Amino acid sequence: MTAAEQPASAKVTWLYVPGDRPERFAKAVASGADVVIIDLEDAVAPARKDEARADAVAYLRGAADEGSRPDGVEVHVRLNDLTTQRGLDDLSALLDLPGLDAVRLPKIESPRTLDLLDHFPVPAYALLESAAGILAAAAIAAHPRVAGVALGEQDLAAELSISDESALNHLRLQVVLAAAAAGLPPVPMSVYPNVRDEPGLLASCAAGRALGLLGRAAIHPRQLPAIRRAFTPTPQETARAAEILDAAERAELEGAGAVALPDGRFVDAPVVARARRTLSLAARLAPDHLTPARPDPARPDAARPDSAQPRPVVP
Repeated sequence: MTAAEQPASAKVTWLYVPGDRPERFAKAVASGADVVIIDLEDAVAPARKDEARADAVAYLRGAADEGSRPDGVEVHVRLNDLTTQRGLDDLSALLDLPGLDAVRLPKIESPRTLDLLDHFPVPAYALLESAAGILAAAAIAAHPRVAGVALGEQDLAAELSISDESALNHLRLQVVLAAAAAGLPPVPMSVYPNVRDEPGLLASCAAGRALGLLGRAAIHPRQLPAIRRAFTPTPQETARAAEILDAAERAELEGAGAVALPDGRFVDAPVVARARRTLSLAARLAPDHLTPARPDPARPDAARPDSAQPRPVVP
């Protein structure tokens, strides 16, 4: 399955929780995030990393036994660097845990590192956090054990002495391209470090969305509603997508090879696929009654989507 075919399963909110704060694990899982990431790396002081690993293992084993996780919520663990013994110990401790959905691997710079996962049963997400990782992005994304890729922007900006967020756009596009070429899900954005700056978070998400990024990692539950709102298709986007799919279905029924919109523009298969992704995402993130209805192709007098007046989308 290619990235273009999996909008309904694409994750939008990813919430980090420190691995040495086990009292927060269940709260994070109940926060509404699509994915909870128990962090054994940056969020944990070196002296507490072994304790954090033990806490994560105990939670995953117990949560699986209890069956208490909300439907659809995934739990991932961010390991320590696999080029270190601590990272290898993390990997060994997590092997065959029933409550684990995926691992996140920091500082991946070569696809060879991923060969360590040959006998590991769960999906892996590679974090690209260095110049070497960006240069190897295509090879890393194409590795058979990789389920997704993401940027570690703070480490990357520090290494490259980048002080303006917009300077990261070229690097973001490289990772978006590598993921798409490998058939991986859309790339989520890195964390926004200021948990009290919602306008800044929304503006940053809008900039990333324009580059083809989808969703974002959060370091506090209060960031989740803003992230969902930022990546929810607008009423105008959903209405336009519905119009495109309606035209595509009409063309199919009529046996036409080209899809023509009412305004005279022609669209091809990639545009139709994007419209389908937009409607799937809108259906997932917005209440059903706020998602514009598609006109019935069998009724020529049905109201066109672009003439509808949908209410604002509220995530």
